[in-house]
Amino acid sequence: MNLDSLFTPAQVGRAGEDVALQIESAILNEKIMPGEGLPSERELQVQFQTGRGVIREAMRALKQKGLVEIRKGAKGGAYVKQIDVDNASESLALFLKQQHVGLADIAEFRESLDHTIVLLAIARADSSEKQQLVDEVEKMRACLKLPEPDMETLGEIDRELNIRLAKMTRNPIFEWIMQALQLGFSSQDYALYDDLDYRQKTVANWAETAHYIAANEPLRARASVGAHYVMLQRCVEEARNRPEASDKQAAEPTY
Repeated sequence: MNLDSLFTPAQVGRAGEDVALQIESAILNEKIMPGEGLPSERELQVQFQTGRGVIREAMRALKQKGLVEIRKGAKGGAYVKQIDVDNASESLALFLKQQHVGLADIAEFRESLDHTIVLLAIARADSSEKQQLVDEVEKMRACLKLPEPDMETLGEIDRELNIRLAKMTRNPIFEWIMQALQLGFSSQDYALYDDLDYRQKTVANWAETAHYIAANEPLRARASVGAHYVMLQRCVEEARNRPEASDKQAAEPTY
C-alpha cells in the first residue's frame, strides 16, 4: 500500500492523540505490517500537516503501547513491532502483581479456568496432542523417581504442562492467560512440590488427568481437576499451620 495517502491531516486541538490513533488503526488493520517501517518523521509531518513535536508525542504513545519500536542508525526510524504471546502474557502478569491479587482469588480463578480448558482440550485437540500430554507427565514421573528429584525441573514441567493444555483448546486467549498466570503466579502450586507426600500425589493427579483427557472422558477429567484444588487447599493450610510458617511468610512477599 502507498503510505503517502494512508493518513489525513491531524485534528486541531488533539493533534498528538489523532496522529497516534490513525497510525494505530493502520497497524491493527494490517495496512502496515509487523517489521515494516513507518514514513520518516518529516514525511509524517507533511501527511498529518503538523509539527515535529506532535509526531514525537504520537510516537511515544505508540511505543508505550508496544505497537512500534524506535531503531537507531543508518536504517533507523519507527518500525511496527511484532506483539507475541510472551509480551502480552508478561504485561498481564505484571498487572496482576501490581494489583496485589489475593492467592485465594487466583486459585479460584485457576480452578474455574482449568475446568473449561480440560473440556475444550478434549473436544478440540487431536489424539497425538493428547498423547504428548501423557508423555510429558511420564517425564515428570521419571524425574520424581530420582534419588534426589530436582524441584526446579518438576516445577518447570508443571508449568509446561499447564501451557500445553491451554494450547490444546485452540483458543489463543486461554494460552495467553495461562502463560501470564504461570509467569507471575502458580496458585501456590509450588507448595505441593515442597512436601514429599503431596509431591507424589500431585504427579499422580497429573497422570490421572492426562489419562482421562487422552481417553476423552470429560467428567472424570474435571473431577480430577477438582481433586487437585482440594489437595492444594489442604496442603497450603497445613503449611500455614506449621510453626515455621509465620517466619517464612514474614520473609517472603505475597501477592
